[in-house]
Amino acid sequence: MTENAMNHPRVALPVPAPPPPPHHDEPVLDLAVPVFNEEKDLEPSVRRLHAHLRETFPYPFRIVVADNASTDATPLIAARLAAELPEVEWTRLAEKGRGRALRAVWSASSAPVVGYLDVDLSTGLAALLPLVAPLLSGHSDLAIGTRLAPGARVVRGPKREAVSRCYNVLLRCTLSVGFSDAQCGFKAVRRDAAAQLLPLVRDSAWFFDTELLVVAERAGLRIHEVPVDWVDDPDSRVALLSTALADLRGIARVGLATARGALPSGRPPRPFAVPVAVVALAHLLLYAALRPAATGQMANALSLLACWTVAQPVLRPLERSARPTLAARLALTAGSLAVLRHTAPAAGLRTELAVLAAAHLSLLLARSAFGGRRGRRTGSAVS
Repeated sequence: MTENAMNHPRVALPVPAPPPPPHHDEPVLDLAVPVFNEEKDLEPSVRRLHAHLRETFPYPFRIVVADNASTDATPLIAARLAAELPEVEWTRLAEKGRGRALRAVWSASSAPVVGYLDVDLSTGLAALLPLVAPLLSGHSDLAIGTRLAPGARVVRGPKREAVSRCYNVLLRCTLSVGFSDAQCGFKAVRRDAAAQLLPLVRDSAWFFDTELLVVAERAGLRIHEVPVDWVDDPDSRVALLSTALADLRGIARVGLATARGALPSGRPPRPFAVPVAVVALAHLLLYAALRPAATGQMANALSLLACWTVAQPVLRPLERSARPTLAARLALTAGSLAVLRHTAPAAGLRTELAVLAAAHLSLLLARSAFGGRRGRRTGSAVS
């Protein structure tokens, strides 16, 4: 985050724009397709997307293939598609990162609405016009596809289903978000809103989506949710463990920024969420630092005790039902490590961190379920 963004955290609400005229010469929608080594899926997916937009989208559009430093034939295929299809362009970035690709395409766009979707087209394209329509009308500032709201139809394995639901529950418990699905690769945003949000978003990889939505919601922008049809791609390149750890680091960073008042303050977070979650994430980071020199149980006890001692001035003012106890954390984390050591003696540091994160998450879920959980919002837009 730049110094300028840190010193000026407020985001002005964009003035609603009227729908574009029916005969608009310039693209009304710039749709990015970030890719890395996608020589197999790129051409059929782009042709299918292009044909769908030609048939169903009532305004001029542009598809921008954003190549993230691919090392296979992806850039050659992208260049050929751009030469053949008039609404298709491509750009090449020297570094990987979905967030980096979206930032580059969106920042260079002059279209009223910018968006992106994953190259595997797991999300049904029938939801594309409902995604963009409220942005063109000025009703909302961002729009996201959601696989976790009523009306969504999802086909995927139990492992990815569990990971997705746990991640989004974790966001609700730690950062007090109101949107239902942070990571669905199907999003759009008004360009004027994007211009104000992008300087406040630091991540350049998978956490980019989450951070963008958190900043937008904290600024009071309206987020429209569209239930989607979604079919899991069996050839997905996402590494679940490394992505999960990166997301945990991102949550910790955003939580700390929120606690410091460095993010827009249009909507205050719940009083228990940020400090409790930040302490849990600090415990994971300190455990990782201590683990090479100590046993798992010793590193766990020392790191947890240190984090809780430092955090007491922040945790003490919380209401009793929102204040976790050191004994409960220590018992659950130590027990989880003991079970792991018994069942998988050769487990490494990453597995230990995942088990500790699951232990913290279970306590957050228990607090959310039994400790005065706030009522869930209804409707397709949150503000």
